[in-house]
Amino acid sequence: MKTLYLDIEYDFSFALFGVVASCRDYKMAWSINRVLGLNLTRQQDICYELEDRQKMYISHFEHNDTHSTVRLFRNKALGTLAVKRPYMLPDVKEYDYILQLSGALQQYLNPQELFRKFQSLPMIQYAKQFDPLTLKNKEHLLF
Repeated sequence: MKTLYLDIEYDFSFALFGVVASCRDYKMAWSINRVLGLNLTRQQDICYELEDRQKMYISHFEHNDTHSTVRLFRNKALGTLAVKRPYMLPDVKEYDYILQLSGALQQYLNPQELFRKFQSLPMIQYAKQFDPLTLKNKEHLLF
C-alpha cells in the first residue's frame, strides 16, 4: 500500500518581539494602544492541550484593521500549573510578553521606531526582535 504524506508549509511572515515588563496584561495592552495608536482588545484565552492532558491557558489581546493584525500574548500561562514549562514560547521564557505584527503595519513600523516608542513606556524594561523560524514552538503563533 502506498503511503501518502501531507506536506504543509506555514506562513511565518510576521514580525515578532519579546518584551520584558512587570505589569498586568491589560495595563500593557493599554500602554501599547496609547503609544502606537492601536485598539488592542482582550480576546478569549488561548487553550493549548499538553502531552499529559493538562490544559494551558494564555491571555491575549488583538487589534485588527483592513491591512494589519497586531497580537499581544502573555508568555506565561494563566493560573498555576504543575507543568515544567508553563510558557507559550519556552525558548524565550525570560520575556513576559510576545508582540506579533503582521500586514501593512509590519512594513510601516520598523523595529528601531518600535523600540524608540517602547522606551517611552516606563513599564517596559527590555524588548528584542526574534526570527519566528528559529523558535521550536513557532506553531503556537499560528491562528
